[in-house]
Amino acid sequence: MDYLLAKSSVSITDLKKNPSAIIKEAEGAPVAILKNNRPSAYIVPADTFEAMLEKLDDLEIARIVRERKKDKTVRVSLDEL
Repeated sequence: MDYLLAKSSVSITDLKKNPSAIIKEAEGAPVAILKNNRPSAYIVPADTFEAMLEKLDDLEIARIVRERKKDKTVRVSLDEL
């Protein structure tokens, strides 16, 4: 069973007919795009997408920090830099 991760959905056929109307009706919320009554994609506002990518970057940086905390540290003075 596929779960919808959006409160609204639209078929690909209806999306093709009038994509601007679908985006406008969503009022900034994500919209599930259905193919054969199963989610095949999601439309999200550009600012939401950008925030999601930023969050993913933050999570990746946090993972790298956790990984590097295990490494041996080296003391360096400002003069050595």
